[in-house]
Amino acid sequence: MTKEQAKYLASGGLKGNKEKMKEQAARTRQKERQREWEREKERVEAERDAQEMELSFRQRMRHFTWTWFTMTMATGGMANVIYTVPYRFHGIYALGCMFFLLNIVLFLFNVGMISTRFYLYPATFKGSFLHPTESLFIPACIISLGTIFINISQYGVGKAGPWLKDAMVYCYWVYCALAVIASCGIFLIMWSTQTHTISRMTPIWIFPAYPLLIIGPFAGVLSAKTTSTTALSIIVSGYTLQGIGFMVSLMIYSAFLYRLMTQKLPAESLRPGMFISVGPSGFTIAGLVTMGAQLPRIVAETGGRFMSASDASPAPSTLTFVISDADAHMTTGLFAAEVSRIMANWAGLWLWGLALWFFIVSVGAHWTPLTRWKMDFGMTWFSFVFPNTALTTATFAVARSLNNNRPIQIVGCVLSVALVVVWMFVAGCMVKAVVGKQILWPQKQEDREEGGIRDLEQTR
Repeated sequence: MTKEQAKYLASGGLKGNKEKMKEQAARTRQKERQREWEREKERVEAERDAQEMELSFRQRMRHFTWTWFTMTMATGGMANVIYTVPYRFHGIYALGCMFFLLNIVLFLFNVGMISTRFYLYPATFKGSFLHPTESLFIPACIISLGTIFINISQYGVGKAGPWLKDAMVYCYWVYCALAVIASCGIFLIMWSTQTHTISRMTPIWIFPAYPLLIIGPFAGVLSAKTTSTTALSIIVSGYTLQGIGFMVSLMIYSAFLYRLMTQKLPAESLRPGMFISVGPSGFTIAGLVTMGAQLPRIVAETGGRFMSASDASPAPSTLTFVISDADAHMTTGLFAAEVSRIMANWAGLWLWGLALWFFIVSVGAHWTPLTRWKMDFGMTWFSFVFPNTALTTATFAVARSLNNNRPIQIVGCVLSVALVVVWMFVAGCMVKAVVGKQILWPQKQEDREEGGIRDLEQTR
């Protein structure tokens, strides 16, 4: 056999192998499409059967999930936004109080309903912690409690006597402990019992870190109404825990961006969760700027003992030739407080751009489903409100740090009005969904069997 013949046979063999590989790949894709079609058909039939069922109130209670606490998160966030609006008019305080009191009522309603669910169906309690989707929303209960504490500090402290201020200081430390336990606990449960894939990743994975993210705003509000070393301890702890929450969220951000670069946008039903990516930056801005603004006053009240030498006298080459030894620590502490305030303002302005970027991306991702109006309602629709309340309060905080910058304040006011409208719209859709069996119904919410996030190997 000549060399040319051998080369010809070899090339023919390679072509044959390539054709076989193409045919095999085509058959594999066809089988995958067939399996996807069969799964979609089963899902549609299950939904149709569920719609034809008649369930009692007791049976519907089985599907009252942790996601209902997103409603109270959003309502408490609205009270927070209204409190921070710089342009005050007659009735705006009453409007904020209305959202605040409504939030307490809704929180008690949610606690009663989910307790009834666990009482009637005890197995659902453990199941909610092990469910790959519902477990992500367990911290919503803690976050809702935190928003109530923030609202009490805003609307109550200073108007009901000193006892309420002291009570809120204790509540602050209790909430810090609950936030750390909830955040670490849910992440550990996720990593120990569940398998997730990057293709189904959404910013909802950040949700277990959210309890930590509102500690900074809570500390900023409460420190403004307390004095002495108590306020300084609150600010230092607020900075620390806020940093933990933001850094954990930032690391999960990278996974979300990788998912967007490799898997396109999430499914339309999951896209409301994209707004959760706005929250970490927004809450961190509000916390940093608010706490930083209080530092100079608090340090002055504590005698300037802040980031200065503990008991040693200042070095003669630095301060003693200008001021007396008695005032050296005060000057050093006040200088450190002013530097901290300026750094907090710059960091807030920097993160404000990040929050705006995620907000624009999240809005753009909803353009197609909104034009076709094919989004099924879910309690995650309150993600249209709560994370954006963080952006709004952050906008007002940035405006204050820039000497009450008027254009930025106007942007915040526009966002505030839009949020009131969106909250009313989502609340109306929620009522309609309950009546129309879109929620509180089998296979409709985050307790559905597939769970929304599962290992592909388990679903095939």
